[in-house]
Amino acid sequence: MKKSITTFLKRPIKDSINRSANPSVTRASTILFNSMQELHKHEQRIKANKKISYYSYGRYGSSTTIELENILKELEEAYHVFLTGTGFGGVALAIMSLCRPGDEILVSDNVYGPTKEISEELVSEFNIKAIFYDPENFEDLKTKITKKTKMILVENPGSNTFEFQDLSEIIKLAKGKKILTFLDNTWGTPLYLKPLKIGFDMSFCSATKYLSGHSDAMGGSLAVNKKVFKKIMFFYKLSGYRMSADEAYLIIRGLRTLDVRLKQHYENTKIVINFLKKQKKIKEILYPYKPSSKNYKLWKKYYSGANGLFSIVIKSKKKSSVIKFVNSLELFGIGYSWGGYESLALLQNLRGNTKYTKIRRYLRFAKDEHIVRLHIGLEDPKDLIKDIKKSLKYLK
Repeated sequence: MKKSITTFLKRPIKDSINRSANPSVTRASTILFNSMQELHKHEQRIKANKKISYYSYGRYGSSTTIELENILKELEEAYHVFLTGTGFGGVALAIMSLCRPGDEILVSDNVYGPTKEISEELVSEFNIKAIFYDPENFEDLKTKITKKTKMILVENPGSNTFEFQDLSEIIKLAKGKKILTFLDNTWGTPLYLKPLKIGFDMSFCSATKYLSGHSDAMGGSLAVNKKVFKKIMFFYKLSGYRMSADEAYLIIRGLRTLDVRLKQHYENTKIVINFLKKQKKIKEILYPYKPSSKNYKLWKKYYSGANGLFSIVIKSKKKSSVIKFVNSLELFGIGYSWGGYESLALLQNLRGNTKYTKIRRYLRFAKDEHIVRLHIGLEDPKDLIKDIKKSLKYLK
């Protein structure tokens, strides 16, 4: 009988050793075999890319990480899932595995800051060129494709500014020109969007965020199709871009409640947004909540749900008043990342000194407009609204 994915996530995991409902944490560097023949046979099957455990040395993983890979493989509907020690490690793994000197990468310019930084700064040292396209202008993407284009890297929606792109159009364009496609699906998670199923070659998710859900673990997952599996596996085994058994255990724990948490994050967010949209001091809400908007239509086209992360645009000549607004929030923590049970607030630096912050996604905002990114947690939304209402008085 085929079970729903939510039932699958909550199933008991049969641990053959201690019969616990959760997998044991296996920390190991050396893996022992009964004979040299067994070791050689295992290695030969690994080299042949048979769909078996490749855990024969600690650099490749452990029984705990393999359990998480199998869970995410089914959730993503992928050929294989690679686990990395941090979310960003998954982005680096894809680029370093597949791109070579002389290649070009097309990157949506609303991506996560470190993704933009590796694309603009690091890979250039390997003679790989990153070209940034406007995520709200499909023609801009089309005109920037050349014979050297190896990969299109999409983040949907964009960090901080939350633009949604027409994913099918990007896939159609890329397949016609034999270009690899990569989607950062951290916001949607594989519960609400399955990028490989709609045609992407790679689907990335920062497991640090909603997959973990408790702000106490770090990791990344890179789900891939068969076409790119061999090259990524080669670099993965050499590089040691792997997740620890302890982190894998914590993320498996978080996955058990993923669907329940995301639903509550979304319900709380709708209540808070209904309050914010009536506030004159809030110029714009960057979230797919208006049925008439382009972003809403694109969200509904591809996603089966939403979560608690969005941004608000505040118009104020005094940045200090916006800082005071954020500082005065009592129920919102101030800090990076998101996806845990707690609410967070962060004033984004739109015009920093580094090159990767001076990008188009920020140019549409005036000098007196400021973006505050909010993550609505699992607290009572009425209490969150009271907290925001109290702090709005500091905005000038």
